Amino acid sequence: MIGKFTRQGGWSLLELMIAMFIIIILISVAVPTYERSVRYAKETVLKENLWQMRKAIDQYTADKGKLPGSVDDLVSARYLREKPMDPILERTEWNEVMGEDPNNSEGQTGLTDVKSLADGVDSSGVSYSDY
Repeated sequence: MIGKFTRQGGWSLLELMIAMFIIIILISVAVPTYERSVRYAKETVLKENLWQMRKAIDQYTADKGKLPGSVDDLVSARYLREKPMDPILERTEWNEVMGEDPNNSEGQTGLTDVKSLADGVDSSGVSYSDY
């Protein structure tokens, strides 16, 4: 069969361009959604870590009759298994708020609160340091 044109299988340039365009649209929708869900997850973990540390401060104070000196004291006394990580900064450093110990008549100070050192605001406009 000489003289007959046979079409070889494959994609035309137009078909490839359309497929690429569809993929780009799907990626442009998926990436912001993924980033938003990762940010929300980090904010949720931050709130939970702060809540657990504040709960440990209260338990330590009730058990020992005094405020802990630092987050490390909570870990060494086994009120926390390990020093939690700030998921926003990805470090185990915290703003340890010290205050006067109401259980001590000598005016000693201790750890009263823990806050994040992260700059910026969360998805609802609240500063990370205000959690």
